[in-house]
Amino acid sequence: MDRFLAAKKFFALMMLVMIVLSVFTLGIVAESEATDTTAVAAEAAADTTVDTSAETDTAAATDDSGSDNMFIGTFWSLIPPVVAIVLALITKEVYSSLFIGILVGGLFAAQFSPLKTVDAIINDGLIAAVSGSAGIFIFLVILGILVALINKTGAAAAFGKWAQTHVKTRIGAILATFALGVLIFIDDYFNCLTVGSVMLPVTDSHKISRAKLAYLIDATAAPVCMIAPISSWAAAVSEYAEGTGYSGLELFIRAIPYNYYSLMTLAFILLITFMRVDYGSMLIHETNALEKGDLFTTGVSDNRSQEELEVNDKGRVFDLIVPIAVLIVVCVFGLVYVGGILDGTDFVSAFSATDATVGLPWGGLITLVITIIYLIARRVITFKDAMECVPKGFIAMVPAILILTFATALKNMTTLLSAKEFIASLMEGAAAGLHNFLPAVIFIVACFLSFSTGTSWGTFGILIPIVVGIFPATSDLLFIGISACLAGAVCGDHCSPISDTTIMSSAGAQCDHINHVQTQLPYAITVAICSFVGYIVGGLCRNGWIGLVAATVATVGSVMVAKFAFQKNT
Repeated sequence: MDRFLAAKKFFALMMLVMIVLSVFTLGIVAESEATDTTAVAAEAAADTTVDTSAETDTAAATDDSGSDNMFIGTFWSLIPPVVAIVLALITKEVYSSLFIGILVGGLFAAQFSPLKTVDAIINDGLIAAVSGSAGIFIFLVILGILVALINKTGAAAAFGKWAQTHVKTRIGAILATFALGVLIFIDDYFNCLTVGSVMLPVTDSHKISRAKLAYLIDATAAPVCMIAPISSWAAAVSEYAEGTGYSGLELFIRAIPYNYYSLMTLAFILLITFMRVDYGSMLIHETNALEKGDLFTTGVSDNRSQEELEVNDKGRVFDLIVPIAVLIVVCVFGLVYVGGILDGTDFVSAFSATDATVGLPWGGLITLVITIIYLIARRVITFKDAMECVPKGFIAMVPAILILTFATALKNMTTLLSAKEFIASLMEGAAAGLHNFLPAVIFIVACFLSFSTGTSWGTFGILIPIVVGIFPATSDLLFIGISACLAGAVCGDHCSPISDTTIMSSAGAQCDHINHVQTQLPYAITVAICSFVGYIVGGLCRNGWIGLVAATVATVGSVMVAKFAFQKNT
């Protein structure tokens, strides 16, 4: 059977290669014919006395603009991410799936011209992805090194032993992970990797599957950041407050009670924890973890170098706590420093103006230096041991960096094809006849756009100005509409396998990425449906609080139904 599946995959791969080669060959032939035609036309033009240089320049400019490209600004612009997502879910192999999505996007953007396709993939896709995400890559590597250092000291193993005596139940381990995720509300990237690093020994000791840990991390990353006034997400949303009559922070705070998806996600975690409910693929993973001690079920961790905790008699629990505490404090300062707090800017304004891709590496590097000095001074490790952790930390983060690079390159392809503008035009077209249903429509559109592109920030960056234009500042639906946009952006980001937050949640939990996506999807869709009900009710009643009650009732009811349906397994 295994040989049959391997042969089937090999045959499918060969067919794909043949198709791609055929497309490139056709593109080369087309380019050759176009070149010949252009040459003939040029010779004919040379024999005439009419100066057509201005017309030629205009035609060239029109051609370069891509206005005659049928794939730009149309439904075709959404095909590349859809192809990548579907392939990833079917094949359970994320690298090739993302690359094929990038390839499709490059072919569409270049209109199947082979040379221009390669140019688009390399320059507009991969190089732009690496340069645009360089700060996050640095932060990932620094966190990987910190985790390797903490592991080397034996502090992680010591924390695991401490947790076994103080956190005595699975529910306690889940709630401790949940609480830490809620407390680290500054930035979702920081949240994903820090919570995973700290709580991994605890959840492993209580036989909580890596897929469940990844879900807990992901569900307390973006959703918490989206309802925390002091966070990088709040700062990003504040930039789009122009035209509302409210300050950015005020707009964000007033929209928090109506961000049903974020609030219901947190409530959902507590409900399934206390009621001991699991369903879908997550039930299989949790059952295997409990009964067989198998934390992975299918696939293995990409971070194998850190799976075995090292034992060091000199290591203590505070050797883990001190670096994490320093990291939090210094990263907060790094964020507001980049935002200009030392130039006289107040804290909130500095946070609004910060750049997390600069502030987090800034704080991470200082933390790394302090941690190395601290551990050497305590004689827990030697300088040589510390330097050995540098390549280990980098190697541990290579899978996350690769996936993040490919995912960002795929987003760049959708940007080239104007996918966001296409969705925005559909959104504006729906505004006329669906006024009271608009919050629900906005939520669905934001979900789809964020899921397809893998970016929540880009989603609300596109949709919030449209929402502000649809609803006047005095409308009761303004804040519900803004919240629906933000909630949909988080929901799509939460579900998407190409989302950077989803990717880093997998990395933080050291969980197979596709396992995380498949086990999380049923839970996220459940909460999304409950939130959708809330936005329908809130829009019809023109009262966000009534919508919140409806979403809460729907969430509690769905968990109770799941409890009844899977009662024999809980």
